[in-house]
Amino acid sequence: MAMAATILHADLDAFYASVEQLLDPSLRGKPIAVGGGVVLAASYEARAFGVRGGMPGRQAQELCPQLIFVSGHFKEYQRLGDAAIEVIGDFTPLVERISIDEAFADVAGCTHLFGPPPDIAKAIRARVRTELGLPISIGVARTKHLAKIASQVAKPDGLVVVDPAVELKFLHHLPVELMWGVGPVTKARLAEIGVLTIGQLATTPGWSLERLLGPAAGEKLADLAWNRDPRTIRTSHRARSAGAQSAIGTKPAEEGVFRPTLLHLADRIASRLRAKSRSGRTVTVRVRFADLNSVTRSVTLDAPISATMILAELADELVRALLAEHPQERSISLLAISVSHFEEHWDLELELPLGLRDERRRPGTKIGTARLAADRAVDQIRNRFGWDAIGYGRAALGIFGSVPDEFRRLAEKEL
Repeated sequence: MAMAATILHADLDAFYASVEQLLDPSLRGKPIAVGGGVVLAASYEARAFGVRGGMPGRQAQELCPQLIFVSGHFKEYQRLGDAAIEVIGDFTPLVERISIDEAFADVAGCTHLFGPPPDIAKAIRARVRTELGLPISIGVARTKHLAKIASQVAKPDGLVVVDPAVELKFLHHLPVELMWGVGPVTKARLAEIGVLTIGQLATTPGWSLERLLGPAAGEKLADLAWNRDPRTIRTSHRARSAGAQSAIGTKPAEEGVFRPTLLHLADRIASRLRAKSRSGRTVTVRVRFADLNSVTRSVTLDAPISATMILAELADELVRALLAEHPQERSISLLAISVSHFEEHWDLELELPLGLRDERRRPGTKIGTARLAADRAVDQIRNRFGWDAIGYGRAALGIFGSVPDEFRRLAEKEL
């Protein structure tokens, strides 16, 4: 593990909202939200009133009556996000982009050209501000995890450099929710045993964390609490999963809501898998309820799949089972599907028509191969005439109208 603070984590501040304020100077200094029925992103001025991404637009308006909604300029998000990453790439080839608006970089090998890491970070911030007109926060540290935390501490529009000599002193007084992997549910569980800071987490016995969070999560968080993070910058790697999600405001946990939404998500994921000649064995769904608690459920298949309807039906079954386990939950605010355990260029084994109960979902059966052939025909039409020329589950548009597909594409990982 490196002994010097040479890892940078750069994160554009309130990116989508900042772009809107850049494009329309009259919005600067005002609380704005990208979206409508659902808040896709909020400016810092809006966040001061409690407005957050994924929140229903009506609730956001109640929290901040003067909130201004804007529809979004998705091509500009992509253009400016790419331009910011290119600025970082001008200083080092070791850049790992993790989303449209943030990236890690290792500058250990270029200090002889551009000076020490803090100077490089300052130069990147100055260029992004001057050339693009956007604020960007950067954390500099010895590990990726600590660099990301430092960039969060630096927000908005700041720079935090963590000296290796004092990194634990810096880290241990911070709240646990700044850690990678600590969401609302994990934060609440840790609070139940009196763990509110990273330092308290670091001194919690391992057996206690494992019992509370499970062996893998408990061990991982314990390591990160002591800044044990051996991960290096990965400049090119393929995603281990493909996923899509929809924040739908607060809707009843009913078939008329989740079924068309899942079909729309499955369509997006499966088409990406087929475009890359990939398929996956494990399907996972996630449901977030109105109280923001999330639960997941998954299934691993005998054969990998990439057919839209097979994926949609599996996701539908998983969500139904999940809701049956939580009968007290009446409303949902987010649905997500992911496919993992990829296989590339797999050999499809044809199966005899034996009248199996799950024949429609087995890729090698007559029905399964027919479904995949239909998908490929849909893919060809879309490649020629555009995504909206043909598709499955257009009934989902009523639910998805408040969250444009362009926004989802920006968040989808390359396979």
